[in-house]
Amino acid sequence: FPIILLTLILSHSFFQQKVLGGDFYNKVCGHLKLLEKEYFGLEFRHHSGNYVWLELLKPLVKQIKYTNDLFFRFIVKFFPPDPGQLKRGLTRYLFALQIKQDLSNGSLTCNDNSAALLVSHILQSEIGDYDEELDCQHLEMKHYVPNQEYLDHKIIKFHKKHRGLSPANSDIQLLEVARKLDMYGIRPYPAYDGEGMRINLAVTHSGVLVFQVCPLPHKRTNIFIFFHQKNFLFF
Repeated sequence: FPIILLTLILSHSFFQQKVLGGDFYNKVCGHLKLLEKEYFGLEFRHHSGNYVWLELLKPLVKQIKYTNDLFFRFIVKFFPPDPGQLKRGLTRYLFALQIKQDLSNGSLTCNDNSAALLVSHILQSEIGDYDEELDCQHLEMKHYVPNQEYLDHKIIKFHKKHRGLSPANSDIQLLEVARKLDMYGIRPYPAYDGEGMRINLAVTHSGVLVFQVCPLPHKRTNIFIFFHQKNFLFF
């Protein structure tokens, strides 16, 4: 099975479907030499079209139907409230890749100032200290956030302040900024409540979040939608 690891593709064609999901997952983590594996997980596309987590205690054959285009996504599953508690550089690096991906595809939403600051730390990690020509070329070739062209001046302004930061320290700073965002660690999944209403569920370090869309009476062509978040803590 090919495995998409954020930005990498790994081949594990020697696996057989009779193995447990946990054995398969451990092989992936062993290949990466990843010790803090409790923060990550494997996703695959269910026949319903939605991505679901690979269950570690079930055999692969009980969870998936083999096809030639079957693939797994290795992604962050649990976000700690303080990424500073991550002990190993590889773990922080993989978290930084996840933040970078979520920022790029728009799933990690934030204001322009925060987006520019995040991208500036990514630049410092990828190309080092600020260089006017190099910065402009890099921002033109790579798009780290939607509507990036409107943020280039802010990104460059922040990047100038990061002189001397190593790639590893830049990743730490990236995670420090990301953890303060409202949508940090929130990955909504579609579901239905007891009354059959559509909701989104997300599991975070503080519990289960329930997001519900509540349409209100509208004026002419304007429709107002408010998001209500309920937090259920684990005890």
